[in-house]
Amino acid sequence: MKEKLPDFLEKVILEYPDVWKAYQDLGESCNNAGPLDEKTLRLIKLALAIGAKSEGAVHSHARRALKLGITREELQQVALLAVTSIGWSASMAALSWIQEVIDKGTAEK
Repeated sequence: MKEKLPDFLEKVILEYPDVWKAYQDLGESCNNAGPLDEKTLRLIKLALAIGAKSEGAVHSHARRALKLGITREELQQVALLAVTSIGWSASMAALSWIQEVIDKGTAEK
């Protein structure tokens, strides 16, 4: 099943399909540039989203991680690891964003 994207992004994709394809291709090339497995890639991308304080990206990477079978505890640990790098408040915000995804996933089952 294809992930539902935000309405705004869907409109951008329709208006600029070549830009979206180039972005997707770049992401795939970066994923394939080294030896990291899919689980490790997803956890690193989640950590980067947390460090960037990007709520939308944290939601997206948490959803994708859960679909890969990454546990809620593993996702939560990534947010907790951020405490000493980006601070308590930012880490707790990320933890709450991850929890939103977990709660939504649990409610949809």
